[in-house]
Amino acid sequence: MLRLRTESVLQRKTENFKEFYSLGRKLGQGQFGTTFLCVEKTTGKEFACKSIAKRKLLTDEDVEDVRREIQIMHHLAGHPNVISIKGAYEDVVAVHLVMECCAGGELFDRIIQRGHYTERKAAELTRTIVGVLEACHSLGVMHRDLKPENFLFVSKDEDSLLKTIDFGLSMFFKPDEVFTDVVGSPYYVAPEVLRKSYGAEADVWSAGVIVYILLSGVPPFWAESEQGIFEQVLHGDLDFSSDPWPSISEGAKDLVRKMLVRDPKKRLTAHQVLCHPWVQVDGVAPDKPLDSAVLSRMKQFSAMNKFKKMALRVIAESLSEEEIAGLKEMFNMIDADKSGQITFEELKAGLKRVGANLKESEILDLMQAADVDNSGTIDYKEFIAATLHLNKIEREDHLFAAFTYFDKDGSGYITPDELQQACEEFGVEDVRIEEMMRDVDQDNDGRIDYNEFVAMMHKGSITGGPLKMGLEKSFSIALKL
Repeated sequence: MLRLRTESVLQRKTENFKEFYSLGRKLGQGQFGTTFLCVEKTTGKEFACKSIAKRKLLTDEDVEDVRREIQIMHHLAGHPNVISIKGAYEDVVAVHLVMECCAGGELFDRIIQRGHYTERKAAELTRTIVGVLEACHSLGVMHRDLKPENFLFVSKDEDSLLKTIDFGLSMFFKPDEVFTDVVGSPYYVAPEVLRKSYGAEADVWSAGVIVYILLSGVPPFWAESEQGIFEQVLHGDLDFSSDPWPSISEGAKDLVRKMLVRDPKKRLTAHQVLCHPWVQVDGVAPDKPLDSAVLSRMKQFSAMNKFKKMALRVIAESLSEEEIAGLKEMFNMIDADKSGQITFEELKAGLKRVGANLKESEILDLMQAADVDNSGTIDYKEFIAATLHLNKIEREDHLFAAFTYFDKDGSGYITPDELQQACEEFGVEDVRIEEMMRDVDQDNDGRIDYNEFVAMMHKGSITGGPLKMGLEKSFSIALKL
């Protein structure tokens, strides 16, 4: 079905991109979009802008892909090695995606300049690349196009941060879901993708190919033609005899072999790769698996006071659909009977499906923490508030909107009566308003000003340093969601 160029892709009216930004030189070209340097007019700050021509979006699937790319970037926002999205705009001609600018060039170009990396540097880059993969899989996202060209350095510095870009082929997935469409790039595509039956394990294969290239400077499976490459991917042997492999450690070779196992069920998971001695800093593996992203966010939420939980509800309700689409997918996965409420049994089953090994009492703690109105279930809005990434708290517009919600009379202060009113609106019972106020009211004047409110919101978040956990026991769960 052909689509009129003027039809909305983002399904919402946006501000005029050209009022805020001016476009500079071209940085790159993709199938649908061209990436330009762009400058924010008010600050002079440089960003990258991917402009996607609407005339090239010929089918409903093309349009859906653009929407999903934006949703996934919002969903992964806050990870240090994922390019951050500043905003999405739409005009008659194009959709403009404004992102942070990475001026250090592609990982691919650095590999070509060097031939290959030292093992120590290769292990460090592997940690970063597979760390991103673990975060993606933990949040129910499959990348599907991992390759060195899709990793950019923030600056030209030797020790610059590496960022993953381009989520154009990425998909939300559920555990055990099978995909059939063949996507990706020939050298990096997993054999099961070519066989049209695959899941998130395919990303680990692609990462394994990147590790092989980091160490040797050449891809493990190659031929003169695309068909020849596919044959090699399906049936070729790994070459560990040519230079420089004889001088590469057994640990490195062991990891590559385990990442490039053709049976996805026998392949290492992203988390297992990070636990491999060769990848570990100084060869020390962590004692236990990390928390899944959703579980660690719920734990952070459980450590918050009731006031902060209510403020997060206000922030959650102000977010656009595209910002919370990923969390909506996760809510629907756990809400098995599609009632719009997550029961204790559903939360228990949902956590079990992703490998959590929790006692019933521990699940109950999480349940009660997220269930702000004490209804006995977690509704959609409570789930979103409990699983929002804390980077949403960093944004001034979100903080101000939340403060304004509580400051009913617009006096610039939140009074005990206004806090009491908010508690009633959210169905929050059994709270001591005086205690709640005292925790936040730093100058003891009996009311909360904007600075005190911001200090409460930042406490324990990314800005405020390490978070003091409310739950004493550390839950063990592999990152598989």
